[in-house]
Amino acid sequence: MLIYYEDIITMMYVHRDIEEKFLKIAGRYPVVALVGPRQAGKTTMLKNLMKGYNASYVLFDDPDARRLFDEDIKKFEVQYIAGYEIAVLDEIQYCRDAGSKLKYLADTGHKIWVTSSSEILLSKDVLSYLVGRVAILRLYPFNIHEFLRAKGYRAVDEVITKRIIWEHALYGGFPKVVLEDNVEMKKEYLRNLHETMLLRDVTRTFSIDNISAVERLSKYIAINSGAIFSYTNAANTVGISYQTVRKYLDAMVKSQIAVEVPPFFTNRTREISKQPKVYFLDTGLRNSVVGTYPMDMNGELFENYVLSELVKMGFKPKYWRTKAKAEVDFIVEKDSNVIPIEVKLRATPEKVERGLRSFIEKYSPETAVVISYSGEKGERKINGTNVLFEDIWGLWNLLK
Repeated sequence: MLIYYEDIITMMYVHRDIEEKFLKIAGRYPVVALVGPRQAGKTTMLKNLMKGYNASYVLFDDPDARRLFDEDIKKFEVQYIAGYEIAVLDEIQYCRDAGSKLKYLADTGHKIWVTSSSEILLSKDVLSYLVGRVAILRLYPFNIHEFLRAKGYRAVDEVITKRIIWEHALYGGFPKVVLEDNVEMKKEYLRNLHETMLLRDVTRTFSIDNISAVERLSKYIAINSGAIFSYTNAANTVGISYQTVRKYLDAMVKSQIAVEVPPFFTNRTREISKQPKVYFLDTGLRNSVVGTYPMDMNGELFENYVLSELVKMGFKPKYWRTKAKAEVDFIVEKDSNVIPIEVKLRATPEKVERGLRSFIEKYSPETAVVISYSGEKGERKINGTNVLFEDIWGLWNLLK
């Protein structure tokens, strides 16, 4: 099987899958918010899209620009907004009262694109001012399609696919890391990026003083990626209180470092009360924190990799586990259909695990998926459910 890619990397820019959708939405809303992890490529994408407009760009790392926005929005408007078709306001989570001020700018007829590396931008304090005025899009590190585009592949076969997925899982999808050829520099970028995300996006944004405890919790999550998360065990291991674990984990999730995967129940109130699983959003960052870059794909890494790709597709995966410990790795909901996804390093249509069979018996989904790193493709019927055995491409094609 060959998969063709027409958009090949240029020296300056790797096109992102979200661009077309962004421009369509930008034509309909006065404010568009692009949210995603630090160095995922938000600024690069918006600067590329700005080229067709008379546009201004403001980075709120600049204390003068931030102070003017905070203290006198009308002076800020005159200095940075007036006379431009579009204004790009970068890292707006650092500013005070962003919601009310963006509302003022939108209501005076301006087109504003904003970025944030923290979900704090999406709090009620901000969004309550922008009802009907803002569209929110998320940009993550390169997905597998963007990764191939960045690497310049026009076509891949099964052998190349395995090697590409291994590299993508090993070092992750942050653009600067992907575009760096030197392995030691990749690792150095990841180390620096993790430190920056903890220092600026977690401790600074959420007013956390105990950076060493955040670092220890980050490592605990990386080592236990994909396990059911015990707040008590985490608190005992890291040496902080149960409540502090909750606070720090929430900050890491809102800073796009970690992803919480809640349990799947048909009774929604039970979902809130049960323990989540926790993964890293980027597997390269996870490997950097753990301090190991495996030479061969392993089950924990591949499971985290699949979770990352599901998030990049726009899903909010859940997991399923019974008291008898029958388990399915991920459950996604698409077009009112529930799709269970089992992740395996190797799989064959002749073998369907007990957990997936149990889910099929209980919920009778139309489709179930077994995704493997190296295994046979195929399909079979179990109690009326079509069970598909696929690779990462098959999962993308099915869900997108």
